Amino acid sequence: MTWTARKTRFMNRLHARVASFSRPAAAFSTTPEPRTIGSFARGRQITGGNFLFAGFLVEAPDTAIWDLPMPDEGFESEIHGFTWLDDLAAVGDHHATKRAQAWTHAWIAQNGRGAGPGWTPDLTGRRLIRWINHAILLLNGQERGVSEAYFRSLAAQTIFLSRRWKAASPGLPRFEALTGLIYAGLALDGMDAHVGHATRALAQECAREIDPDGGLSTRNPEELLEVFTLLNWAAAALQDMGQSPGAAHITAIEAVAPVLRALRHADGGLARFHGGGRGLEGRLDRSLASSGVKAFPNEGLAMGYARISHGRTSVIADAARPPRADASANGHASTLAFELTSGRRPVIVNCGSGATFGKSWRRAGRATPSHSTLGIEGLSSSRLGSAGKMSDHASEFLVDTPREVRFERDDVDGGTRLVVGHDGYLSSHGLTHVRTLHLSDDGRSLNGEDTLIAFDASDRRRFDLAFDKSKLRGIPFSVRFHLHPDVDATLDMNGTAVSMALKSGEIWVFRANGEASLSLEQSVYLEKSRLSPRATKQIVLSGAAMEYATRVNWSLAKAQETPSAIRDYAMDDVMAVD
Repeated sequence: MTWTARKTRFMNRLHARVASFSRPAAAFSTTPEPRTIGSFARGRQITGGNFLFAGFLVEAPDTAIWDLPMPDEGFESEIHGFTWLDDLAAVGDHHATKRAQAWTHAWIAQNGRGAGPGWTPDLTGRRLIRWINHAILLLNGQERGVSEAYFRSLAAQTIFLSRRWKAASPGLPRFEALTGLIYAGLALDGMDAHVGHATRALAQECAREIDPDGGLSTRNPEELLEVFTLLNWAAAALQDMGQSPGAAHITAIEAVAPVLRALRHADGGLARFHGGGRGLEGRLDRSLASSGVKAFPNEGLAMGYARISHGRTSVIADAARPPRADASANGHASTLAFELTSGRRPVIVNCGSGATFGKSWRRAGRATPSHSTLGIEGLSSSRLGSAGKMSDHASEFLVDTPREVRFERDDVDGGTRLVVGHDGYLSSHGLTHVRTLHLSDDGRSLNGEDTLIAFDASDRRRFDLAFDKSKLRGIPFSVRFHLHPDVDATLDMNGTAVSMALKSGEIWVFRANGEASLSLEQSVYLEKSRLSPRATKQIVLSGAAMEYATRVNWSLAKAQETPSAIRDYAMDDVMAVD
């Protein structure tokens, strides 16, 4: 732990301790309408003694949540954030209610005086929102002493937030802290003085962290959804009390909504890029609906992503520079990668973030081979490392990224065409990667071309040097297409094609032209709701660049016998931990 981190933790605990002596609120002046919605399946898991947090499963029936062995700091932090209250409330039976009450009041007894790891601004904001949302559940049938302790703790946490929200990291953690402070200030007697200051601070954060086009500097779609959700909750809570959110707050909501629509696949999930997942089930649609913003995205880039959608098919591609270095702690070398979804079924995906599976998986998930794009063997399009003042941090950042990423979109006869390119291999090999994607008007076929090209004399000299180092064997490359685990893929037509069967009954066929060899290899699908990476497959086109321009053409199309309209009745797994 760095000196700065130790100082921050000390100050958090000091202010938490001081706040615990403050004059408590005695009751609610009003309570915002509960808007957090949990998972029934996850709630049933918890009541059954299966605790899955931050990629770790602890099986401990009849054990209080605070008595669990803590396998990881992330596991412990998630518990102290109390999002599991949403899941227990979704179950809502006697057993779930008793656990919610007992575990909340045990937290007050053990940590209410400023002890424990839960006293950080973001976790406190997250916790306050849940405690206020589920106040009826937590207080129903409780004795007066328990209720008094509950309100005393709410007041202490509110005072703590009012003093320490600035210590939260910019971005999502600070949005959580300020939203929690607004919630508590509106809900608790005697805490309304904090509302105006927190409202102005939240508007300032919106202006600082959300660009005029509705994007975040991290370019993480799931993080953008979480921020958008918090902004909606804060705006609704203020408006319910007859107060107005700041102008920048409203402007941010209006700007973010169309971006999220552009990042939504045909199945309702988010594109998985730069450390983000698909988002909690249903959260994206609920947040968009509650925002009241009807605007749709234009045909340009949305937070650096290009989207094409025809028929039942959506394609979303990373078509901009990676996040700047100081915002790239979770950034991936995913430039020009794409995902494709047909109806409710993801087909082509990126591997995703391996952060919950340890450092090795996290690093592997960030590399170019873990994305559906072209990569030169042994080299990612962006490199990981430390730089400048960030060198004290344990995280690695994207420090050697493409300097130029180009994007063009055209509506052409028979469909829509994207042309994107990046120079991430220019300094090392003199090569620029150019990718063309053409989705047909009916969404039944996607034609692609990947090109490695040395454009000018300087580029060609670099290529010649790299070619000589290869002992004239060429520059090896692979074009990868990672498949979702639910896709049943087999080599077909004497190894010249790959047939893919979806659970919906659709059949897609992948073919390639040119010198690259086609293979079907093992891959992984990384998602934080699982205990371990899920096995899946990837289509790989392998070749070597021998000339100044090397092209690989490929196509992905529905089989002729697959109808354009199909009724998809197959059920997804609701909750799994394997």
